[in-house]
Amino acid sequence: MSLEVTLTSENFEEEVQKSSLPVLVDFWAEWCGPCRMIAPAVEELARTYQGKLKVGKVNVDTQGELAGRFGIISIPTIMIFKDGKPARQKVGALPKPQIESLFKDLI
Repeated sequence: MSLEVTLTSENFEEEVQKSSLPVLVDFWAEWCGPCRMIAPAVEELARTYQGKLKVGKVNVDTQGELAGRFGIISIPTIMIFKDGKPARQKVGALPKPQIESLFKDLI
């Protein structure tokens, strides 16, 4: 069972902006090779930090409005939200330690 939340325009406010935990949001698409490369690391981080960090995924093909709202032009893009607002962002297929370094000091 995946611990990652599928994020949509309908649940984004509740799941991310009202979250008491920091939220890692992975903007991705099915056809994106680098997105598939980092998916296991993102899933592993969701397990490792369960209860301390929420992890969500936004499929940019089905949630274009949401991707546009945050100016996502390249994927994969990892955004960290803290207190409901974007705190950090990195683009590209990052190794797990680099993804972890984006949020570790926020939890």
